[in-house]
Amino acid sequence: MENPEELKRDSLRKPGWLLKKIEYTDERRKVNSILRDLHLNTVCRSARCPNLSECYRHRRATFLILGDICTRGCTFCSVEKAFGRKIDPPDPGEPARVARAVEELGLRYVVITSVTRDDLEDGGARQFVQTIERIRTHDQGIRIEVLTPDFRGDELLIEMVARANPDVYNHNVETVPRLYPTVRPGAEFERSLHLLSYIHEHYPGMFLKSGLMVGLGETEKEVQKTVSALKEVGCDALTIGQYLRPSHWNIPVHEYLPPKRFSSYKRFAEKLGFRYVAAGPYVRSSYMAHEGYEILKKN
Repeated sequence: MENPEELKRDSLRKPGWLLKKIEYTDERRKVNSILRDLHLNTVCRSARCPNLSECYRHRRATFLILGDICTRGCTFCSVEKAFGRKIDPPDPGEPARVARAVEELGLRYVVITSVTRDDLEDGGARQFVQTIERIRTHDQGIRIEVLTPDFRGDELLIEMVARANPDVYNHNVETVPRLYPTVRPGAEFERSLHLLSYIHEHYPGMFLKSGLMVGLGETEKEVQKTVSALKEVGCDALTIGQYLRPSHWNIPVHEYLPPKRFSSYKRFAEKLGFRYVAAGPYVRSSYMAHEGYEILKKN
């Protein structure tokens, strides 16, 4: 029998501030064409991001490397799950195709993320490195942000990516520690904090970023405690956005937070000393990341 509380949450109506228009522009079609011809994945499409129309209209996309099947079972994410199936090995031609897409799209700021590949000995770290190197071979002036998985906490793999010298190292904690068993099974909050702390300690000149979703059943005090923990390990930048259920297979939305709550979280984080904070219903980790980088440089 289905849980009445879950059914109640599942029937929550989106408030007016979450009704975002979907646009089908010539630029969106052009971006889709480039990505399709180069056989590339984006988190925009795979994670059903609500900002896809806007970003594609401005010829921006977040590249999703290492395939489009994930070895983790996070309940908030719409990326296809492996569930024990064998996944194809990393595509050796993918880094060059990403670099080609960067050139064709005219990107000056690039965000690279990936599915989690616990099946690989290196967790996919080498593919991150090779992708960074191919983009820099094309143009040394392009700024690069990586949004990596936790690499199972392996410092050698974390080090491998950091040594490639991305301009921003991003790793999202996604939610408050109490909700990890239901939202991020297979992940550990302390392990994610350790990754961020390692980057801060060994690469103090590299901008460090993390983010989380709200509306999953967390309390305000839990959010504040999580944000404080991220500042303590040295994070420079923070993103906080509303969780939106991408499909009926995903965990239901527990609450739609009003804009004023996001403003409150933003003020709280800024008082802690974060150099850049983006908080709002449609904020996502890589959304408008180039603007966040420019603010980080100034602050």
